[in-house]
Amino acid sequence: MIYVAFSIILAAGAPAVDFDTEVMPVLTKAGCNAAACHGAASGRGGFRLSLYGGDPAADYAAIVHQLEGRRVNLARPSASLLLAKPAERLEHGGGRRLEDHSDGARIIQRWIEQGAQRNKPRRLVRLEISPLQALLDRTASDVQLTSKAFFSDGAETDVTAWTVFTAEDPAAVKIDEAAATAKVLRRGQHTIIARFLDRVVPIRLLLPLGDVPVDLSSAARRNFIDDEILKMLDTLRLAPSAQAEDAEFLRRASLDLTGRLPTPETVRAFLSDSTSDKREKLVDRLLGSEEFTQYWTYKFAKLLRIHAPGNDRRAAETYHAWLRQQIAADAAYDELARTLLTAAGDSHILGPANFHRTAPGPREQAEFVSELFLGARLRCANCHNHPLDRWTQDDYHGLAAIFARIDRGQHVRTLPRGEVSHPATGEAAVPRLPGARFLTRQADGRAALAEWLTARENPYFARAIVNRLWQSLMGGGLVEPADDLRETNPATHPELLDRLAADFAANEYRIRHTLRLIATSAAYARSSKATRSNAADDRFYSRALPKPLEAEVLADALVDVTGVPARYGDEPLGTRAIALVHGDSKSESLDVLGRCSRRESCEGKALAGGLPRKLHLLNGPLINSKLQAADGPLHKMIDAGKSDDQIVEDLYLRALSREPREEERKHWRSALKAADAAERRRKLEDFAWSLLNCREFVTNH
Repeated sequence: MIYVAFSIILAAGAPAVDFDTEVMPVLTKAGCNAAACHGAASGRGGFRLSLYGGDPAADYAAIVHQLEGRRVNLARPSASLLLAKPAERLEHGGGRRLEDHSDGARIIQRWIEQGAQRNKPRRLVRLEISPLQALLDRTASDVQLTSKAFFSDGAETDVTAWTVFTAEDPAAVKIDEAAATAKVLRRGQHTIIARFLDRVVPIRLLLPLGDVPVDLSSAARRNFIDDEILKMLDTLRLAPSAQAEDAEFLRRASLDLTGRLPTPETVRAFLSDSTSDKREKLVDRLLGSEEFTQYWTYKFAKLLRIHAPGNDRRAAETYHAWLRQQIAADAAYDELARTLLTAAGDSHILGPANFHRTAPGPREQAEFVSELFLGARLRCANCHNHPLDRWTQDDYHGLAAIFARIDRGQHVRTLPRGEVSHPATGEAAVPRLPGARFLTRQADGRAALAEWLTARENPYFARAIVNRLWQSLMGGGLVEPADDLRETNPATHPELLDRLAADFAANEYRIRHTLRLIATSAAYARSSKATRSNAADDRFYSRALPKPLEAEVLADALVDVTGVPARYGDEPLGTRAIALVHGDSKSESLDVLGRCSRRESCEGKALAGGLPRKLHLLNGPLINSKLQAADGPLHKMIDAGKSDDQIVEDLYLRALSREPREEERKHWRSALKAADAAERRRKLEDFAWSLLNCREFVTNH
């Protein structure tokens, strides 16, 4: 104790080292509290730190008081395990993380020499990163990164040395930690995450994809979407593809808005229409159709994960019928959200009450609600504060506490008691609006949650849904994945996402309005044919991105082309796949095509079929049995004496929504030559099979 007092006196002249804002950044910079090291859920080697220093109080206790205080040696500070281990003077599983006599080692040693105290902690008030965005002119040019911290005691400190800079794509951006520089190695838009204490800030670096500027003065513009898209293309020196031909646009819009292929009659009528506004009229007609209601009921049924809870199929049917009514009436999305969040009653009678039967418990419900309405992966804050976002354990368990008193039986109601425990305290979590405020334990917090969630000032609600609508029509979200909206996962076009969200709110949260806005933009109408300059573009919308057809849409398209209806479980023959109330209705074909059962998130699962899907289409009975059916349109045309040219044209119109090109006509005339009727029939079946397996058919382009 005499030596400790003497050490403190010796260090009294030096500024006191603050544990929270000076020691913790050193450990973070060294990687000690990363998930791969002592920041793992169970720690490493009996030593556990909070992930990226999210809980400095717990870390102080682990460092100073655990292991009988052996991690800090007040008598011989330089011999402390906290220094000896990362300097690898003692065996250390993590290797050398801190050099002796380095600035970081000196900060830790000074702190120990001063008595390893954690006095009144100061707080980080603001973090300034520079640059937040940089437009570069060549590859391999260095960008100097700086970081300045502003603390609650008034101090302003350059903390560049203790800020962790991480490239989202290390193959595209090389970070020199010692020099705090970033070197861009590949053209395009790249993100670096800067981390200091509990703050994470994204840095966006743009290196034009082209060498020379592009002239976009004559590019088509129909609304503010085009202004924002063209602004980015101009910055990136990326020339867009031409506008899509009428047939391509018709097929694309029909599939995107109704999930159905246009009929041959519709194709011919659209191609022969010479009016200048026929595309806008088409979009309006599709948006007002019964097919739109059916398809977007299917889309939202997947988003809401409508399924039979506990095999209660009547509950799912009631829920699905209610949802269909909302889509048909173009119900305001904010009102729909409020209804779902506050619903109660008999779930066999009141459809929205089933929203609270979607997840098995309050924590799962909190995760579902945050992903659905906030586009946020709150589940990452279950065990520790979110490492890349603002969400804390209080937010996660506080939101779960709002749902803890719900009885999830057939009669959904609020119970007088119910709680979830907070793992950090072991006590009942206090209900909380994420990132906002705590609620009283007695109140039913669902009404407060609904009002906070749908308020105009909420930065997540409108952005989460318009991003999904954009993703559905454009083939990729402005933010990907769509349920991971956060500052450290920035949008490709941040201003566009903000404008879409503001426009959605200003137009009473109407789904049809935003879909129409997107579908009538020049960006949506762009051709999917890549040019030499934009072939590598997969996110800036210089061309239309092909989208794999969803399992149910593909199954229905096969029925429409072949004329042979499908049977799903006990449903009537001819029921469309997108009209199925139950995502798990018996169907081997839908299973191998990659459908989602809706019992969990369906987002990002368009290619779930993978290889089985491809093999099923190539060799399975799904296509072959339909093509061989005597009552299908192919064999009816053969029996009616139609020529090869007539049959080829009809099937092109049915499957690809266009007439065959002249070179395609010549190819099929040559390929379909047959010696007798049986061989001709077989070759025509092979021709139809090839159409239904080509990329042009199985994608929406």
